[in-house]
Amino acid sequence: MKKSLALLSLVALVGCSEVQEIGEQEVDAREGESSVPLAADEAVEGGDLVMALSQEPDALDPTTARTRAGRMVFESMCEKLYDIDAEGEIIPMLATELPDYSEDETVLRIPLREDAVFSDGTPMDAEAVRTSLERHLEHPTSARSSDMGPIEEIRVVDDHEIEIELAEPFAPLVATLSDRAGMIMSPQALDELGDDFAQAPSCVGPFALVERVPQTRIDVVADPHYYGADEVHLDSITYVIMPDHNIRAANLRSRDVHLTDTVSPQEFDALVDDATGEVNGLVLDSLGFQGLTLNIGNVDGTGQPPGEIDTVVAQEPAVREALSLAIDRDSLVDVVFNNWYVSACTPMSPISTFADERATDCPEHDPDRAMELLEDAGVDIPVEIDLTVRNDQDSLRYAQALQASVEDAGFEFTIRPMEWTALLDAQDRGDFDAILVGWGGMIDPHNNLHNYFSTGAGNNYSGLSDPEIDEYLDEAARTVDHDERVELYGQAVERAGELNNIIVTYRLSNLGAAHESIAGVWFSPDGILRVSGAAFVDTEAAEEEIDIDELDLGDD
Repeated sequence: MKKSLALLSLVALVGCSEVQEIGEQEVDAREGESSVPLAADEAVEGGDLVMALSQEPDALDPTTARTRAGRMVFESMCEKLYDIDAEGEIIPMLATELPDYSEDETVLRIPLREDAVFSDGTPMDAEAVRTSLERHLEHPTSARSSDMGPIEEIRVVDDHEIEIELAEPFAPLVATLSDRAGMIMSPQALDELGDDFAQAPSCVGPFALVERVPQTRIDVVADPHYYGADEVHLDSITYVIMPDHNIRAANLRSRDVHLTDTVSPQEFDALVDDATGEVNGLVLDSLGFQGLTLNIGNVDGTGQPPGEIDTVVAQEPAVREALSLAIDRDSLVDVVFNNWYVSACTPMSPISTFADERATDCPEHDPDRAMELLEDAGVDIPVEIDLTVRNDQDSLRYAQALQASVEDAGFEFTIRPMEWTALLDAQDRGDFDAILVGWGGMIDPHNNLHNYFSTGAGNNYSGLSDPEIDEYLDEAARTVDHDERVELYGQAVERAGELNNIIVTYRLSNLGAAHESIAGVWFSPDGILRVSGAAFVDTEAAEEEIDIDELDLGDD
């Protein structure tokens, strides 16, 4: 595909790094290693691992948390009933076995570990598990309730077994319990803190929270109560908030941080291919999606009944279709992201085991047809849209290139940069026309599609309410047959492409990096960088003390 010279020129001007033009052929995303393995005899015991986060986590409360950065921190603090391994298989964690289902798939029993202790020293038992699961279901601001399906009752069978009764079969439940909905919190801490649980969270995990300094750092230390404490190598982990990708890379090179959750695709090659060879790159394809969320009904906040929004984007489906056609996805992703990401049009990742050919069904870039649709709709041209975007280099780079890309098709974007936590608040409130955001992805498509496209779902920021897509997604959740779920999700993907409440434009690759002094880190298939089993492999690095207060964290 031939790229627009105007687009290439604009990207070169607005970007902080040189743009590489890769020619006219279509090229797939590049590949790399997703882990730095730790050999049994190379771990140095002790040391403080410093990890740079590209975003500040929201509240460290598993019931209400929504961000990928929060999931990165929870990985070291809050274990779940189930986990996923490197191959994407669900495995027991705080549970001891996969559930035992009744014949009609509506009752499942989950046996629990008998040696799990919360960081506050209280034991985890079945009553604690019930307390957490009911909080996830019933808390008024829960981001988990729509994930968990038609649970009618959670019963304590004995001290170390629970039983969950469903109104109807719900295929995604175990996968859902391998993320935040499966995180179990100390009932004592919940009683003492209530809605302020995030101020001093207590879970079962290798590490426990010591201190959080907003917009600066989060400190956790190895928890002596943890059932696997003998297998934890590090003394502590310090998560530092570094939104600027250049600063993250510079600190990684100087070993002032040991690893980072995100490397800019514009920085990745230079960082990993540096002649010193001191940085290991980490690469993993994504199960999620990125693009434009359009506000078509979010008037009272996410999850609330939709209302009427008086914009042509919200009122006219043809305008949303035109916008999708106006976007030159291939050119944008190639020139802005250095070919580390791939263009995309649907919320279903092609690497998902539930994907079929509809996952990669993309409309051709057709600005002439886009202009025809706008003229037929009788709207004022250009269509003016405020585009809210995170205030970081890569997001702004993409937004500005996108702005130039759609001009000839009759659209005029006004870019409104916003600090990350403020952007999340605006997204929740519905205070946007269009917002450039995405989703990291989970292994079951229910969590990737239902949450964003079902009426009233916890991540339905656009305010969509469409009975047809609701029925596809609800039926897919009720169905336990894999092939039937594939078909239903394919129909949902087609319908999403007609609705265009979210215009998917690309799929990122998870790009991280670790200094060579660290091993035992890996990207899990859901894009979370696992560090709780990490260790230093260099004695000098393990003994080195980094003054966090002296680090250049950058401006958010």
